[in-house]
Amino acid sequence: MSTRSRQRRPWRVLLHALAWTCAGVAAALSAGCQPADDARTLTFWTVGREGEAVAKLLPDFEREHPGLHVKVQQLPLTAAHQKLLTAIAGGSTPDLTQLGNTWIPELAALDALEPLDARVASSQVVRPDDYFANIWTTNRIGNTLYGVPWYVDTRLLFYRSDLLKQAGFDAPPRDWAQWRRALAALSHPDRGSYGILLPTNEFEQLLVLALQQDEPLLRDGNRYGNFRSAGFKRALAFYVDTFRERQAPAITNVEAGNPWTEFGRGVYAFYLSGPWNIGEFRKRLPASQQDDWNTAPLPGEHGPGASNAGGSSLVIFRRSAHKDEAWQLIEFLSRPAVQQRFYDLLGDMPPRRSSWEGDALRGDPKARGFREQLERVKPTPPIPEWERIVTEMQLVAAQAVHGDLSIDQAAAEIDRRADLILEKRRWILDHAKPAP
Repeated sequence: MSTRSRQRRPWRVLLHALAWTCAGVAAALSAGCQPADDARTLTFWTVGREGEAVAKLLPDFEREHPGLHVKVQQLPLTAAHQKLLTAIAGGSTPDLTQLGNTWIPELAALDALEPLDARVASSQVVRPDDYFANIWTTNRIGNTLYGVPWYVDTRLLFYRSDLLKQAGFDAPPRDWAQWRRALAALSHPDRGSYGILLPTNEFEQLLVLALQQDEPLLRDGNRYGNFRSAGFKRALAFYVDTFRERQAPAITNVEAGNPWTEFGRGVYAFYLSGPWNIGEFRKRLPASQQDDWNTAPLPGEHGPGASNAGGSSLVIFRRSAHKDEAWQLIEFLSRPAVQQRFYDLLGDMPPRRSSWEGDALRGDPKARGFREQLERVKPTPPIPEWERIVTEMQLVAAQAVHGDLSIDQAAAEIDRRADLILEKRRWILDHAKPAP
């Protein structure tokens, strides 16, 4: 019951409220007449276009839960992080929100999120074993689950199958050696064409190569960088050599112009990107080229490789006054049939294997590469400082691409910057009192 509902009202206002609630008595008899104050409102924050799509699903949820209304507020991606931190500091968080899974460690460290283990354990809808394993893992910090995956995001290869065939390759590469041969055969920089586009101001491309290594990216309980490891240096060398051998132009995504047009023109034969580009390529390339491109899982150093375990999750805030109702909405949005509808509306890929059994995904050859890749994804280190570290990784790697640093120098510099960022974390961990 809200504070407003406990306030004393004049009798005329009370009669008016009752009359408004019970209007149309004949229609209300089947469901019963409820006082207006029994209506509950859930506040749900979303980021970007997801709010528009989820709003089309909510009428079914509200019909299943009479008296419960969901108010969706869409946050622009560029302002979402600051908006969340401001709301936490001011005690004005919503009931639940969509949260990028790399943001979960930060908000969990602020003690802003409700643990969900007990709710999952008793749920008949949310089944952890049905989720892609490492997507589920991104929602667990230590021994506590804070989120339920809503949709997934990972990177793989978009490729021009016709250009590969013309160069003598019957299938996309499955390991780095095959990939290097294909890149060499498809690169003609004197004619303005390259094997791949790897914008030097984006970190994702180097990150997925690094995630394919056995060594972790951080060491000693995530206290220090581990970028001087042999595995990371191999990934960095493969990345830098792609530019040095002129198989990718050393340009940013701003300088690259329209990647869809350039891909269609054959300027790039490979494009490393995420699931949203299935829809973009279908929309932007002419019908005559729709059979000339496809997707494939990432090649690894010695065979099929890992990629990033990205995506967005649903979390409940500790300060929510409607936690049970918020969980009911999470369960609704986690149903395979609802996730299939969400994919149809927006193209966001579902995190549950059973949700991939719908016709739109199961019968789509462009989506098969993602389905295979999702069984081989890896989470990034679950610490609040990670996004700052990976940004520094990208900045230093760009210096190596331009020849300012050797591989060893770049790896050491990334470690140095990571260690500075993690200095406060080390102090906190080293001075933390042991649990009683």
